[in-house]
Amino acid sequence: MADQTLRILVFGAHPDDCDIKAGGTAALYQQAGHAVKFVSVTNGESGHQRLSGEELAEIRRAEAAAAGRALGIEYEVLNNRDGYLQPTIEARFEIIRLIRNFQPDLILTHRPNDYHPDHRYTSQLVCDAAYMVTVPPIVPDVPALRENPVIAYLSDHFTRPYPFSPTVVVDIEPVWDRVIDALDCHSSQFYDWLAYNHFYEDEVPADHAERKVWLSGKMKDRIGPLADRYRDLVVETYGPQRGNEIQLIDAFEPCEYGSPLTCENVKTLFPFRP
Repeated sequence: MADQTLRILVFGAHPDDCDIKAGGTAALYQQAGHAVKFVSVTNGESGHQRLSGEELAEIRRAEAAAAGRALGIEYEVLNNRDGYLQPTIEARFEIIRLIRNFQPDLILTHRPNDYHPDHRYTSQLVCDAAYMVTVPPIVPDVPALRENPVIAYLSDHFTRPYPFSPTVVVDIEPVWDRVIDALDCHSSQFYDWLAYNHFYEDEVPADHAERKVWLSGKMKDRIGPLADRYRDLVVETYGPQRGNEIQLIDAFEPCEYGSPLTCENVKTLFPFRP
């Protein structure tokens, strides 16, 4: 990090996972001139009530690419099948290659305890790649890293075996419009599949401009409780006045399999925080 340009790598299980959990933070990094890459570990081929297979996978690749352009970042969708992901040696080696080629300072991904098996196995694959990225005989066709990157978990609401425990919160209100621009690109999800899957398809407006306004409200309802849940940490980070006003945050929990996320390097790795 000699030139102070950071390299941030975010692994989600599906196209749109990274955007939901770290879209605001990605926008802040990009705005400050840092390099961000989102990776969907599966191709998204199963996330729809009418479409599936390669037809849907192509749609979701295009949606992810559009979301990447909206955020000004790189967005890669891997070819592992949605709903079929397993923590195999081959999949682990794919993640190791990707990490080594990108050479991130910070990796973000799901926690291992999660409702969706693809989320759980994405987390396991990233955790299994940790440390091994520094071992030269493993995946010898790509040079090993000299240092294990810092790894942190994306937020969730699950409580067993233990609840999400962040040490870093990020105010994303200044870039909220960019987050919605990115999420809006995933139209097959937010205006179709997720609405169907969660029984609110009748709420979705037909007009595109109205849809974005509706989506912003829907996502504020979804993300908003996070700031109140970790209000003490938000106040500690941003001070009493701003900390009590913030309603929209991203939050991250250190993963002990990566290099430590410390009080010292958190200032470098999250430079847009006060």
